[in-house]
Amino acid sequence: MSNVKEKMTEVIQSQFEDATYEGILRDLAFERMIERGVLDSRSGRVISYEDMKRRIRPWQK
Repeated sequence: MSNVKEKMTEVIQSQFEDATYEGILRDLAFERMIERGVLDSRSGRVISYEDMKRRIRPWQK
């Protein structure tokens, strides 16, 4: 089994028995976002805290 299938199976099996389809999809998407963030960080695709504050400031108005 591929790593992708193994990770998806792990996430799905960790769900409660009464988990919803939407909840499972949300958790799978969250897991993927984390994975992408780690890969970005390892590759040096990051920005400084100050730059992020400057980018977010207009959203807060």
